[in-house]
Amino acid sequence: MSTEKGTCITTEQCLCHGNRNPHMSKDEIENQLKTHLGVSKVIWLPKGLYGDEMISGHVDNICCFTGPSTVLLSWIDDKSDPQYEHSAAAFDVLSNTTDAKGRKLDIIKIHVPGPLCMTEEVAQPFLGSVALGQQRLAGSYVNFYIANGGVVAPAFGDKWDEEARKILEKVFPKHEVVMVEGGREIVLGGGNIHCATQQQPAVCPHPSDADTMEGQG
Repeated sequence: MSTEKGTCITTEQCLCHGNRNPHMSKDEIENQLKTHLGVSKVIWLPKGLYGDEMISGHVDNICCFTGPSTVLLSWIDDKSDPQYEHSAAAFDVLSNTTDAKGRKLDIIKIHVPGPLCMTEEVAQPFLGSVALGQQRLAGSYVNFYIANGGVVAPAFGDKWDEEARKILEKVFPKHEVVMVEGGREIVLGGGNIHCATQQQPAVCPHPSDADTMEGQG
């Protein structure tokens, strides 16, 4: 995730994983990000969502920019839940850093759904007969797509869906927020709407609109 103001945010779990860049150090990876994204500041979060091992802790499941120095952070209040450690570690990093312009970050917490689990009964229609037990699914409302005038976010048939909608509507007051049912089914394969859309934003024709496009590049 990056902004046109020069800041990139990622996770060590993903980019420093042995199946990603085994031949590169963290510093080398950071230099490549700066070179190819044109950023001057890289913020490293320790991990992605709990249960996100399938895609090695992608940052777009736990955190994203919604403005030059504003981020949405996947959160959970239950300290006994394994997700709490991941979210708290990310919050600590974000609270003690600045963006590329030296501004403190405005951190908006958005509660994760669930916990959601991939039982054999749920997974069978999509993945066939696989013994899965109670595997945790990495459900997240942060994994959304910003379109022209709209935000498309996953809904999970969960008690937190409506609160997520309200937060997104507050964060994006000029956009129509559309919650798409089926987020639970998408996450069975790992990731969600932001991962699945693989967006390639065009050059923004109106500089004043640039901030509304940030966080999805």
